[in-house]
Amino acid sequence: MSTTMPMGTRVKLSAMMFLQFMMFAVFWAALAPYVTNQGPGWASWKPWILSTMALGSLASPLMGMFADRYFNGEKVLALSNLICAVMLFMAARATSGLQVFIYLLVALLFYMPTWGLTAAIAMANSPAEQFPQIRVFGTIGWVASVLFGLVAMKVFGVKIDGTNIPFYCGAGAAVAAALVGLLCPPTPPRGKGQPFSVVDALGLRALSMLKDKDFTVFIFVTLVAMIPFNIHFAFLGDFLSSKGFQQVTAVTYIGQAAEVFCMLLVTWAMRKFGVKWSIVAGLVALTIRYAAYYFAAGDMTALVYIGILIHGVIFGFFIVGGQVYVGKTASSDMQGQAQGFYALMAFGVGSFIGTFVNNALINHFTAPVKKMVEGKEVTLLEGAWDKVWLVTLACSLVCLVVMVLLFNPKKAEAQKA
Repeated sequence: MSTTMPMGTRVKLSAMMFLQFMMFAVFWAALAPYVTNQGPGWASWKPWILSTMALGSLASPLMGMFADRYFNGEKVLALSNLICAVMLFMAARATSGLQVFIYLLVALLFYMPTWGLTAAIAMANSPAEQFPQIRVFGTIGWVASVLFGLVAMKVFGVKIDGTNIPFYCGAGAAVAAALVGLLCPPTPPRGKGQPFSVVDALGLRALSMLKDKDFTVFIFVTLVAMIPFNIHFAFLGDFLSSKGFQQVTAVTYIGQAAEVFCMLLVTWAMRKFGVKWSIVAGLVALTIRYAAYYFAAGDMTALVYIGILIHGVIFGFFIVGGQVYVGKTASSDMQGQAQGFYALMAFGVGSFIGTFVNNALINHFTAPVKKMVEGKEVTLLEGAWDKVWLVTLACSLVCLVVMVLLFNPKKAEAQKA
């Protein structure tokens, strides 16, 4: 593939990434506080509702197979986003934890595979080394999702955190994402003509990549690292609320704003230092994050911002760097399934385990306390948050040491991004 791409293609792929991540970001960070605010009747459903992201990733290999063999990737993307829009609209109107769980589960079964699918579409239509420059617009879309809350506050005087309004915002963005998906460059299935296979439908063909020791180490570390990664992603809102922060979504997404700049460094870093040390840099940042949160749980609350701001290094170097590594390791006819397998292991199995482990961890060290905030009674989780962060810090450190000692991807290093 040429090392350049037409400007029209770059714009379409960038818009695809922008909307694809905006539609999710606008409701996800506010989800944990929203469920907590509904009272004890929803408590038993909280880990299940927050696990919908992980459960949705289970469909990644199946969607990857359809994009690899049967349908153009951009058409699969558009249909998935339309279904997601309908389900988010229904979640906004739900009146019980069970209903929210069901609607979000269906929505994210169609949405989560699009993280791997959009990566495959972008890499099929652009040089691999320019992928981070396209993916950064997903981060910009994530940050821009904060505007929904800020506009609602300034124009309508309504605070959307802790309400069902973010679901409506996500549904509207999903419709726009579906339309943009149809405008993306045609991405025909490279494995067209191959027969249907249960092995492929379950994403099991990508398991053949585990014969590579380095790929196995990478997947194992990814699974374990998603436990500490997930607690920031799904439960940080509860911690921030307990510390008295307002506009939780906006505070959380400061990290995504910093990510914009870090993402642009990924290409340079992978060329300069290679795959291994770029991914290791992301794990170092993950360790620093939980060290910051540990001290922030005490009197050094301002350190929260360090843990949030460093998100860009974690996501850009570890997650996106991992996508680049997978793209360079997989064969051309298995790109969709390989990216789907990575998404399954990271945001599926890893996040699912992380959600329940972290929920149990938080429940062990904290307890719900009703307080009046701005004249309104809310439920906050208060207790020994420092012990929660100490556990996640130890887990991050173990992942870092394993990656440094055992990961040495010679093939990918020979083809530095």
